[in-house]
Amino acid sequence: MTQIAPLGSWKSPITTDLIVAGTIGLSSITIDGNNVYWIEGRPSEGGRNVIVGRTPDGQTTDITPPPFNVRTRVHEYGGGAFLVADNTIYFSNFADQRLYRQTPGTEPQPLTPEANLRYADAVIDKHRDRLICIQEDHTKGGEPVNRIVSINLKNGEDIQTLAEGYDFYASPRLSPDGSQLCWISWNHPNMPWDGTELWVAPVNTDGSLGKMKLVAGGKEESIFQPQWSPDGMLCFVSDRSKWWNLYQVPGVTETANVDPLYPLDAEFGMPQWVFGMSTYSFTETNKILCTFAQNGIGHLATLHTTKKHLQEIEIPYTSIGSLKTKGDRAYLLGSSSTKPGAIIEINLSTGDINVLKSSTNLQIDSGYLSIPQAIEFPTENGKTAYGLFYPPTNKDYTAPLGEKPPLLVKSHGGPTAATSSSLSLKIQYWTSRGFALFDVNYGGSTGYGRDYQQRLKNNWGIVDVDDCVNGAKYLAKQGLVDSNRMTISGGSAGGYTTLCALIFRNVFKAGASYYGVSDLEALATDTHKFESRYLDGLIGLYPEEKEIYQQRSPINFTESLSCPVIFFQGLEDQVVPPNQAEKMVEVLKEKGLPVAYVAFPEEQHGFRRSENIKRALDGEFYFYSRVFGFTPADNLEVVEIINL
Repeated sequence: MTQIAPLGSWKSPITTDLIVAGTIGLSSITIDGNNVYWIEGRPSEGGRNVIVGRTPDGQTTDITPPPFNVRTRVHEYGGGAFLVADNTIYFSNFADQRLYRQTPGTEPQPLTPEANLRYADAVIDKHRDRLICIQEDHTKGGEPVNRIVSINLKNGEDIQTLAEGYDFYASPRLSPDGSQLCWISWNHPNMPWDGTELWVAPVNTDGSLGKMKLVAGGKEESIFQPQWSPDGMLCFVSDRSKWWNLYQVPGVTETANVDPLYPLDAEFGMPQWVFGMSTYSFTETNKILCTFAQNGIGHLATLHTTKKHLQEIEIPYTSIGSLKTKGDRAYLLGSSSTKPGAIIEINLSTGDINVLKSSTNLQIDSGYLSIPQAIEFPTENGKTAYGLFYPPTNKDYTAPLGEKPPLLVKSHGGPTAATSSSLSLKIQYWTSRGFALFDVNYGGSTGYGRDYQQRLKNNWGIVDVDDCVNGAKYLAKQGLVDSNRMTISGGSAGGYTTLCALIFRNVFKAGASYYGVSDLEALATDTHKFESRYLDGLIGLYPEEKEIYQQRSPINFTESLSCPVIFFQGLEDQVVPPNQAEKMVEVLKEKGLPVAYVAFPEEQHGFRRSENIKRALDGEFYFYSRVFGFTPADNLEVVEIINL
């Protein structure tokens, strides 16, 4: 029998202890022969990233021994941190950023010398006994230099530059016979989803590159995941049609044409925040297995490259990534609103699905899970925006008659990113305690075409804020939430949206900023290379349009803030330095507004340690309980709230 209890006070089995103890991160599926490898990010090991291998008989083994941590800091966000070739693993170690070589069961040995150099996105060049990868050079001070290099596998100090001159490089890929290399490159102020160029060059007998040819792309066209077919056909994803679609180049010559494989108003690519992302893979010479997204939902399909025929495959997953194939087997990272993220194996001949590794072994009763509802709502200038609404759900409780739930609006990071319908225990933590949650895909989010993504151009801090505010007001108008208990929370860029919404609007009654931006000028002048010109497109040129930066910086308008805020910050964050949060906290203290600041000395941009993930989630809930005056069922660690 259900109990009647105030919303926010419901007791839930989805605790932070359960979340951090039973949940790992999964990424970077790699195939070598008949073995499958992936990375597990383990909060219980201080966020250490471990390569795990699986043999055909189903045995899984940790490959990476402690204290090694498989993570590269190229572009700060990393990705593409390891590869496996002929049973030998090559990986980037987080502590020193050197490349290491390892065979299973042996200790890793350094391949590259000690230097202030970082590596990512490597491929093996078997014909010349070398690796080809991205190198980020921090040896000279100032902005680092990015280039494509080769590394001699017999002598790791023999490093040759293959391509340089652009600000950024990614995806160096050799043709099957080793005769050609393709890659993408781009320059400031573009981000890779704004515009990149696809290049191809022959590989000379001495290993250097011959005449380089621009195949596709430019300042207004984003190229994603170039890849060679088994017979040497170059394929890639481009958004030249305003949607990321698949294309091929039938013979890379001076007069080569670029042919669409299957035009569709759908996204076959995604914003390249990290290296090594994969949304398609060849299963045969003329057959691709691919994933695409429509209206925020992922689909899996086969695409015949000569017949131009797309055939969807029904699977119980709505979010799909890290797609790889080997023969009639497909491997992917899949999840849905009821299934946690997992490494999945699919037999393409029979349709059988095998879960190789789940991000959690926890079995959550469906009576505690809130199923998201896709919401379209009106926003400024007659436009439509999107989001996922999670109503409060707990089979053991009902709310008192007439009580409407408090609302937590989540503004995702990026801001060029998107929320997902994947099962998130962090979201279910809130909904199972009696909160409603609205995960907003504000204008600028990906998954709805290039035009929707471009809504943030020169409008960051306006469009995203309007959409979060209008989404909350829409839900209140529909009678789904309590308009007097609406909060907003976000991390990084989502933290900026949160702070703007709290300062420049008066809809939300409280908020939480996770390593959020409060000073746009500081971000423009004190951040890493990858994002150092990101704001040119989101805000405007700096310092030429300095006044706009000042007008949209929450730190300059704290006098307009009239509600409580809690801040969470990693003290080793190089993306959003701690001084931005600390400046805001000091101003709020002086103003007499309730404010809390929770700092984590050993965290960077995003929290990886289990004790800090727990502290932050429980701390935010505790903060709202004090602000809104409800009593949590959990015995939460107290957070010091100044001025309360």
